[in-house]
Amino acid sequence: MSMDQREDEAPPTTSRASLGSERSIGRDMNFKKEHDQRIKQKHGPSEPGPSCESLRSDWSMGLPYNFAKEKLYEPGPEVRGQLDSIFKLLEDDIFTFVQKELKKLQKVLSTDYPECLEPVEDEDEEQRSSSEAVLKITLNFLRRMKQKDLAERLWSRSYSGVYQRKLKSELQQKCECVFEGIAKAGNLTLLKQIYTELYITEGGSSEVNQEHEVRHMETASRKPAETPITCEELFKGPADTDGPIRTVLTKGVAGIGKTVLTQKFSLDWAEGKANQDIQLLFPFTFRALNVMKDRSFSLVTLVHHFFSQTQAELRSFEDLQVLFIFDGLDECRLPLDFTKTKALTDPTESVSVDVLLVNLIRGSLLPSARLWITTRPAAANQIPAECVSMVTEVRGFTDPQKEQYFMKRFRDEADTIISHIKTSRSLHIMCHMPIFCWILSTVLEHVLKSRERGELPKTLTQMYIHFLVVQAKVKNVKYEEGSGTDSHWSPETRKMVESLGKLAFEQLQKGNLIFYESDLRECGLDAAAASVYSGVFTQVFREEPGLYQDKVYCFIHLSVQEFLAALHIHLTFVNSEINLLEEKTHKSKIFSVKRKLKHLHQTAVDQALQSPNGHLDLFLRFLLGLSLSTNQSLLQGLLTQTGSSSQTNQKTAEYIKQKLSEDVSAERSINLLHCLNELNDRSLLEQIQQSLRSGRLSEGGLSPAQWSALAFILLSSEEDLDQFELKKYSASEEVLLRLLPVVKAFNKALLSSCNLSERSCEALSSVLSSQSSSLRVLDLSHNELKDSGLKMLCVGLKSPHCKLEQLRLSGCLVSEEGCAALASALRSNPSHLRELDLSYNHPGDTGVKLLSALQEDPHCSLDTLRLDHVGPQWFTPGPRKYFCDLTLDPNTANTILKLSDDNKKVTKRNSIKAEEVGDTDRK
Repeated sequence: MSMDQREDEAPPTTSRASLGSERSIGRDMNFKKEHDQRIKQKHGPSEPGPSCESLRSDWSMGLPYNFAKEKLYEPGPEVRGQLDSIFKLLEDDIFTFVQKELKKLQKVLSTDYPECLEPVEDEDEEQRSSSEAVLKITLNFLRRMKQKDLAERLWSRSYSGVYQRKLKSELQQKCECVFEGIAKAGNLTLLKQIYTELYITEGGSSEVNQEHEVRHMETASRKPAETPITCEELFKGPADTDGPIRTVLTKGVAGIGKTVLTQKFSLDWAEGKANQDIQLLFPFTFRALNVMKDRSFSLVTLVHHFFSQTQAELRSFEDLQVLFIFDGLDECRLPLDFTKTKALTDPTESVSVDVLLVNLIRGSLLPSARLWITTRPAAANQIPAECVSMVTEVRGFTDPQKEQYFMKRFRDEADTIISHIKTSRSLHIMCHMPIFCWILSTVLEHVLKSRERGELPKTLTQMYIHFLVVQAKVKNVKYEEGSGTDSHWSPETRKMVESLGKLAFEQLQKGNLIFYESDLRECGLDAAAASVYSGVFTQVFREEPGLYQDKVYCFIHLSVQEFLAALHIHLTFVNSEINLLEEKTHKSKIFSVKRKLKHLHQTAVDQALQSPNGHLDLFLRFLLGLSLSTNQSLLQGLLTQTGSSSQTNQKTAEYIKQKLSEDVSAERSINLLHCLNELNDRSLLEQIQQSLRSGRLSEGGLSPAQWSALAFILLSSEEDLDQFELKKYSASEEVLLRLLPVVKAFNKALLSSCNLSERSCEALSSVLSSQSSSLRVLDLSHNELKDSGLKMLCVGLKSPHCKLEQLRLSGCLVSEEGCAALASALRSNPSHLRELDLSYNHPGDTGVKLLSALQEDPHCSLDTLRLDHVGPQWFTPGPRKYFCDLTLDPNTANTILKLSDDNKKVTKRNSIKAEEVGDTDRK
């Protein structure tokens, strides 16, 4: 809608509506006492004064309904005099009121106006209505006076207050309730009742992180505590921030609580509890914006489209403090091209939604606005770094926050549940995600209330099987009118689960987490039927006719999709003997089902090891866990046959141990040990734990698999991961490479005198470059790293993710060349390293000069630099570096010794002649 069209909408003063508004002005004003007093003086105490209602009645009496039959009413002189008196008073009161309102409107047009937008606390709805009526009349007269620019500014500034009240009311209704984890089948819950504060940290960059999110979360859970920030601090930034914070990018894995965080932020603003410096707040989701891909909007009409109840009041955002929230950048299907998209500055110009978003994020459009964008880590690089003022990360729940969540959810059983979660490290780590806390609560609540009250699930596979069973029972009772005791695996339910599994697997192969009705139909799914499983499968948009063109679907979390995909592979194999993980699948009776199941598992292990960045890690855990008979008993009715045995699982475990003995990356080794845990094989871990208890670990060499098991144990420990000393286990480069995830997780790594080379430097460089690294102190002293090794280490030191504070390189055969590379790296990333030890090296004059200059640089944090005992002699490897040339003084040598002419040969003699001693001091 154009500005000109909006001008035509201004209510004319001669219309019936405007007369009503003017009457409301007189009615709404608080003139009761003054009116009563003046009317009593004219008519006496016994004669009732005319009220606003009587005025309205008199007005209607002056409009006869039938002119043909009735005579026109002709008031007498007394009534006319009474009306003259009343309207004279009314004129005075209206004039006083309008004069007061016009002064307010004039102030609104001044520079310092925002406080005028705040509603008066004792002002009721009728008084506000009267003020709005005067505003409409004023706008109409300004336009008649050809003061269109002034009218537009008054419209924008005045109506933002009106709009703000209506917007807050609308957002309060939208945000006050939450479906925790599910959509249609869930119970409506007040957000404030279940909301638990999240652990949010500042820092990081918008660079992409391709790690599987569960691995990313497992690593993050071991990071040391950092100073958290609150929502109120998002746009304030640290004290040393240059300029205002315009755009905040908040990262977090799926299910960590980003959406609920934005919902709580919006609710607090709408209720007037926080962030009241923001005048207008508009929360959007990229899921909703995706549906608008082929349509054009201006910024104003886009806001009107999503907040339609109040669209008549807002025409511009000029001079307003506006916050736009865009949730779920990772789900964006719009082509956000920041290099080729044309510039846009007019908020009333209609363009495609992607052009609108790009210019809003760039700051070309509405540069005064604030933006808050949330995303999963893998999509963070879609926004150019120069467009982001601050990056924050949602870490989910800390350990105390986990307990707080379960205390709110369970009262009587809270202690039992918290104790159980702590016994399972994998469950405890996953509880960093609020969505997993909800899944866990759903399962444990069901198990604790059931009559059987069996053993609480301990592994991830057990937990997700129970979750699927709970959803099947909910469907059976709620939608098929069954009872809680009926078999929950009806033919319809089995078909539904099979279709969901097929969808999960096929979309996982394509890398899709969001899909459409056409994808559902390809898997034999009816959209309405699928939404019945709302705990597992949720319709993203609630049905709002006329607002959304398409419905978009997703599983509630990536882990649920991976579990159902693994279940689909297992069901297909045991029912049809088809291995979907092989490109060419065919039935064969040559091998038994059990033998082929072993082959299926081996294929899955191989593919997971080859998968980039561990994207099949969790899928593999689920697939292997489903082969346990104890887990399959929970799926009786869904599984017509098991196809597995303890012998098959044992062979799979042996295959995994064989892989652990090969050249497998340290991170993959950790996941393979998780797989052994799902197979209930703890033999490797028990061996290492026994060696640790007996103190025999460092006596003999361990196999690669055993070293991986040690890493798993160290990372699973509940003790603080503060200091790791390699020599306690083995002063070996091979062992360091096996324990690299441990180095990444600890605060201090003491690796001095461990026979390390440049190969270790390359591996440690990757640790320093990792976003999830906790390493702050690194001691590499007395290893023959040389300049080549230090250069490799510098690649990590210059990374923006490197937060190393102390680096010790004493006696590492470093020369001037290595020092130059080190100085360059520290200039690239000057904010963290505070202490550097390069003693017993040979930096040369140039190296000393370059490094000393860093201490003088105000932008560099280096305050302690050790360069003592330097020189070329320290280039000699081993103890020979301490060797020095000796000379013998013949004047002080013992007289029993006979020296050669060049003093290089000494022989012992039996007798000494006096002339041979001479005048020397020899005795």
